[in-house]
Amino acid sequence: MLLWLADYLEHYHRGFHVFHYLTLRTILGVLTALVISFVIGPMIIRYLARLKAGQPIRDDGPQTHLVKAGTPTMGGLLILIAVTVSTLLWADLSNSKIWVVLLVTLAFGVIGWVDDYKKIVMRNPKGLSSRSKYLWQSVAGLGAAVYLFSTVQYPSETQLIVPFFKGIVLEIGVLYILLAYFVIVGTSNAVNLTDGLDGLAILPAVMVAGALAVFAYVTGHVKFAEYLAIPHIPGVGEVAVFCGALVGAGLGFLWFNTHPAMVFMGDIGALAIGAALGTVAVVVRQELVLFIMGGVFVMETVSVMLQVASFKLTGKRIFRMAPLHHHFELKGWPEPRVIVRFWIITIILVLIGLATLKIR
Repeated sequence: MLLWLADYLEHYHRGFHVFHYLTLRTILGVLTALVISFVIGPMIIRYLARLKAGQPIRDDGPQTHLVKAGTPTMGGLLILIAVTVSTLLWADLSNSKIWVVLLVTLAFGVIGWVDDYKKIVMRNPKGLSSRSKYLWQSVAGLGAAVYLFSTVQYPSETQLIVPFFKGIVLEIGVLYILLAYFVIVGTSNAVNLTDGLDGLAILPAVMVAGALAVFAYVTGHVKFAEYLAIPHIPGVGEVAVFCGALVGAGLGFLWFNTHPAMVFMGDIGALAIGAALGTVAVVVRQELVLFIMGGVFVMETVSVMLQVASFKLTGKRIFRMAPLHHHFELKGWPEPRVIVRFWIITIILVLIGLATLKIR
């Protein structure tokens, strides 16, 4: 939106041309979302408290979580507002990829909001049924996948990049739709499973979003893409602005969500953020790198799958409790230790993911 204004004002002063620089608008996207989070965060927390949108606590979970009962949840609303406003202000709104990632994020946020509202405000412990939740996630994820495939303009947009191997680029054709669908929906649910401790999910999401901004920028820059031997996709660099907004909003939310949390993200935030990361990874053609950088999300998801499979097949549990972070809590790890160690693992994995740009 402000890019259009800068175009107009450039006729009167050449200095406004600076807003055409993608790096500047990405930085401004980070700062704008951060400031918005700081400003509206306390108001949203007070509103959720008046709504009595308190977090229910599982009886079979760690006993240290009992003190969290009643803490306002659905705080992901703060993230969605900050990301949306910042993206609309600083991104090139004529770029269709910006609208895809933003609308998918909001669609999954609506699904999460319905689930949270039913569970917390309407006091329905089941919330949105698993079948209904997965159905609507599938509609949104598949819709985005089909749209992206139908608007492909360059061969590089349907190629699967294999990390660390410069010569292996697979043309997947219509399988792109299936891959995109599973990445978007799978990442959404993976982040949701990870969101169980104060700040555990949001900072890894911020780090992954920051790394994806780098991938978006170099993929959309013809000279950098050629130098790094990665497929060039014109226009995809604009997605870096959205990633920057997500980084700023996530850091702003962490200000209130750090241990002991003043507010929880809820499904409205976790489902939306996961879908956002998955959609961006699809757009910049880095699905496999997302699998590496989001290793914490993968571990949490796999732990649940293994726990369920083991119990159904043998009647025994592999972990004391799933997802994995609860297992370590029940082993006696204090919550901050679990959180920070998972953050450290994410830092390492994100650095490995970024290294794939050069080590090829």
